[in-house]
Amino acid sequence: MKFLDTARVTVRSGSGGAGCVSFRREKFIEFGGPDGGDGGRGGDVWAEAVEGLNTLIDFRYRQHFLAGNGRPGMGQNRTGRGGEDVVLRVPAGTEILEEDGETVVADLTRPGERVCLARGGNGGFGNLHFATATNRAPRRANPGQEGVERVLWLRLKLIADAGLVGLPNAGKSTFLAAVSNARPKIADYPFTTLVPNLGVAGIDGREFVIADIPGLIEGASEGRGLGDAFLGHVERCAVLLHLVDGTSPTVVRDFRTVTAELAAYGAGLDAKPRLVALNKIDALDAATRGRRRRALEKAAGGPVFEVSGAARQGLEPVLRALLAEIDAARAEAAPGRAEAARQPWQP
Repeated sequence: MKFLDTARVTVRSGSGGAGCVSFRREKFIEFGGPDGGDGGRGGDVWAEAVEGLNTLIDFRYRQHFLAGNGRPGMGQNRTGRGGEDVVLRVPAGTEILEEDGETVVADLTRPGERVCLARGGNGGFGNLHFATATNRAPRRANPGQEGVERVLWLRLKLIADAGLVGLPNAGKSTFLAAVSNARPKIADYPFTTLVPNLGVAGIDGREFVIADIPGLIEGASEGRGLGDAFLGHVERCAVLLHLVDGTSPTVVRDFRTVTAELAAYGAGLDAKPRLVALNKIDALDAATRGRRRRALEKAAGGPVFEVSGAARQGLEPVLRALLAEIDAARAEAAPGRAEAARQPWQP
């Protein structure tokens, strides 16, 4: 399945049905009076987060979603049938934005959450509503209200607990394959990873989700390489794991390049908890490994893990540290989650 994380859609709710002008025509009733029914209500357009989806590819081939119109009212005070609703089923983690691409309409982070994108128009009143003591045979009815049309952007931000960042060929995909059952593409050339990948890592009987995104290069915030378009997929992560290629002679510069791009992107990525790991240590001798780790610790201002995804070395300490950061973030967010759980969902 092809990965797609942005889509532009046009939605339109249904128009309400027109009211009916009708009069009773029954035998033995001398003054029947009006009996025109109301028009039916137009259908709504909804967006709902569902399980089992991790791409917006369905919206590449269908961009227009039109709800059904309400049917007109009929005689004998019969109300017209309402229009059918339309539901856009999107992956959990989808943001819905206005046409300007900046104003957030809704952020659906949990399966089952729904939001109404366009309300259907009300049906018009039949002539029965306009009968008065002085106007017992009204010959007018209201037309139904028009539906609402909106152009919206859908942007998917994958739901993951930890995110992998680093330069191209830093070994992120190899690390993900080593700690999970994910099978991302792995090769010895830059930009092997072209789309984000998810994997479920386990340690000490517990599991958490790791997201691997394409590598960043200097100037990614200006559109170089694959740019920073995929950084949105680690915005929701509780912690970032910054992998630095240990075989590079400029590990400090590599570290600072990615750090600068995270800061340029914004969205609080540079302020997130971040662990730093010197990767590919199986290809280094002890002296070189120690020298580069110490230089990286000085630049990062904290401890640096030594790992090798290919040789599966040093993985458990990193996974435990990631899990500890995830637990800390969940504990911090727990009061807010509990309060949100007590509040009913308002579409």
